[in-house]
Amino acid sequence: MAEDKGAKLSVIAEKLKLTNLTPEISLESRYVNVRDINRPALQLTGYFEHFDSDRIQLVGMVEWTYLQHIESDEARYAMLTKLLSYKMPCIIICRSLKPQEEFLTVARSKGVPILSTERPTSEFMAELIYVLRYELAPMQSMHGVMVDVYGEGLMIMGDFGIGKSEAALELIRRGHRLVADDNVELRRIDDNTIIGSSPEVLRHLIELRGIGVIDVKSLFGVECVKNSQKLDFVIKLEDWKKETEYERFGMEDEYIEILGNQIVCHSLPIRPGRNLAVICETAAVNHRQKKMGYNAAAELYRRVQENLAKNS
Repeated sequence: MAEDKGAKLSVIAEKLKLTNLTPEISLESRYVNVRDINRPALQLTGYFEHFDSDRIQLVGMVEWTYLQHIESDEARYAMLTKLLSYKMPCIIICRSLKPQEEFLTVARSKGVPILSTERPTSEFMAELIYVLRYELAPMQSMHGVMVDVYGEGLMIMGDFGIGKSEAALELIRRGHRLVADDNVELRRIDDNTIIGSSPEVLRHLIELRGIGVIDVKSLFGVECVKNSQKLDFVIKLEDWKKETEYERFGMEDEYIEILGNQIVCHSLPIRPGRNLAVICETAAVNHRQKKMGYNAAAELYRRVQENLAKNS
């Protein structure tokens, strides 16, 4: 993803395994800036009011069939010329439908890439929108470690050298999966979803002070790594301070704001003898229980209230 220009068309084409029918036009220097797509059915009939030309244009069976039924070559050529005169990222043709040669000729003259996929239109449209949302999502890099623990996306944060990577390594040895170490790239896909991943150069690697960099995928196997994961909650590691009062019951969750979303955050004091991996596992299971409607702290409060009522 390019920081200021949008999503590279070449990256989108590679992810979706698209074929470039106009190889003379390079995709490397082309960018997509809009998450949505457009099917130019009305435009093929000559209606260009409110035409979203800045979107990727998707041609399915309806549009392709309409093109075949235009009897006049002059009318078809004029319509294609007008359509392709608009500045657009590209046109994608589904179902491996073969465009007429004049379509490709006009596209080359106007500099509009024509791409192709063999997949059905509706199915491909859904995946294309997901890829666009991911590539164009607001992104923030944060210092920390991200691990998939029992299917819950946990990001461990804290000062340098406090033990984030060591806790992640122990979780990996216990069967959980590493997503990112040291630098976590977070993308806000929608109002309720933040996806975490690792920069390409750091993927599957962990740095352990005193030992160096280790390759988790090579040492422990592919089942111990994951390329991306939804962020569910955060654990902040901090040095134990005797004078600080820490949460003991968990009646109300604390939150940290990331990319405008409120994410559950637990502050975990570090003290000799505390097993961070076990605590992280327990926090993940407890978070899952809360999502399923069970809160142990609320249950304790209910029992205490019942006991007080009986005694009174």
